Amino acid sequence: MRQTAYYTYTRSAVPSTTKVVRWLLILNITIFVLQHLFLNRHLNVLGLVPSAFLGRGFIWQIVTYMFFHGSILHILFNMLFLWMMGSEIERLWGSREFLKYYMVTGVGAGRVNVLVQPGSSVPTIGASGAIFGLIIAFAMAFPDREILLYFLIKIKAKYFAVLVGLLELLALFLMPSAPIARFAHLGGLVIGYVYLRRQRLGRPLKARLAMWQRDLAEAAERREEERRADIQAEVDRILDKINKQGISSLSDRERKFLEDQSGKRS
Repeated sequence: MRQTAYYTYTRSAVPSTTKVVRWLLILNITIFVLQHLFLNRHLNVLGLVPSAFLGRGFIWQIVTYMFFHGSILHILFNMLFLWMMGSEIERLWGSREFLKYYMVTGVGAGRVNVLVQPGSSVPTIGASGAIFGLIIAFAMAFPDREILLYFLIKIKAKYFAVLVGLLELLALFLMPSAPIARFAHLGGLVIGYVYLRRQRLGRPLKARLAMWQRDLAEAAERREEERRADIQAEVDRILDKINKQGISSLSDRERKFLEDQSGKRS
């Protein structure tokens, strides 16, 4: 049974869950519960078994394998990435394009796994191929966004995507017999990258990405203007207090605030 490697991602501002991501979360969690109640015995039919997919025509496996997981940690980390990264990507691209990309990378990762080991009778399960596709999409959409690796180390999204790719390659050579679908992970990364570089979404996606980046810049500019306005309002209040009550009426906080602002403007 195949499982996944784990990398931890978090943000200071937790995004709201978007429509497709919400339904994917519900579907994955529901199937996980059903799987561990009575579907585990059917993984040879519902997981992705290369020999059955190619030799017996079990073509549905290329989709169904994405919704089964081997353990609580397996689904927990996959769903964490789906929620945190997927919501932002869906908000950026729109629900239809996001779902298309998720399925393209998930199905593509499964096909890579089948091509690499066509005679295998071991079921591959998990959404990790699609999740790795989201990692590269997030890195391309928000390359300088900082994330926390294992909740400890700050790293930009673009470097994080490179890092997980290199770690998967390294693990593939150092632990070739480990029960983890490394080729599916790498397939999700590569297919996602190629799709976004040469994808059929073309200019509409690029235009939306440019628009989103402009919106982010404008929002940051508005926040900075509001911050400056708040500072100026506080300065005016303190100066008005000095005029009415004298400088001795200022609190330590007000004195420090005024000194800080005077230093910044000198």
